[in-house]
Amino acid sequence: MNTVDLKPVLDFLGDLKKHNDKAWFDTNRSAYELARAKFEAFVDLLIGRYGETVNLGGITAKDCVMRIYRDVRFSKDKSPYRTNMSANIAPGGKKSSLLGYYLHIQPGGESMIAGGMYMPMPEQLAGFRRAVDRNPAPFKAVLNNRAFKNYFGTLAGEKVKTVPQGYGRDHPEIELLRFKQVTAVHRLTDEMVLSPGFGTHVIDTFKAMKPFLDYLNGIMK
Repeated sequence: MNTVDLKPVLDFLGDLKKHNDKAWFDTNRSAYELARAKFEAFVDLLIGRYGETVNLGGITAKDCVMRIYRDVRFSKDKSPYRTNMSANIAPGGKKSSLLGYYLHIQPGGESMIAGGMYMPMPEQLAGFRRAVDRNPAPFKAVLNNRAFKNYFGTLAGEKVKTVPQGYGRDHPEIELLRFKQVTAVHRLTDEMVLSPGFGTHVIDTFKAMKPFLDYLNGIMK
């Protein structure tokens, strides 16, 4: 699979982290526009290839790529710009009602491919717990799949400190029920992001994540 040179993306984001202010950004807008164009081209490449086997609803990178501008209204950190470039790849893009494939590029070994219920609504989390309580076997089969374990290791996300309301400490699946975020995360080094085979690696990671997202999207219907 052909890929896109993402070095301008890492270079720009690395500089932005050191100079996260409007004056510097305006002066270096051409570097930002090149980095964004490279990232969008890479996302379009992924959509084209992965869309050959998975229905992505006709999206393009512009539907999926997140804004670089931060909402600082309720944040103590008033830095105006994100120091990463990211995209949510799913039918409907970043506004999708479905859980999708999240690609996050950030220098310093902070890049990742992730997916799942990162900030679930209470009813979504309750639905997940009901599904596990009723029949944990399908979800455990997803987690124990060789490809999932190779790329993601194990389930990621925060847990409640004790037990979720309505479930006892002696529940056989209490460790799964304690999750309040249900995510899969595959970390990426800068060297991986810049490698010629990065596009293929991302697609292979998406394929390993698909049964996980299919399960979670299925129980939310």
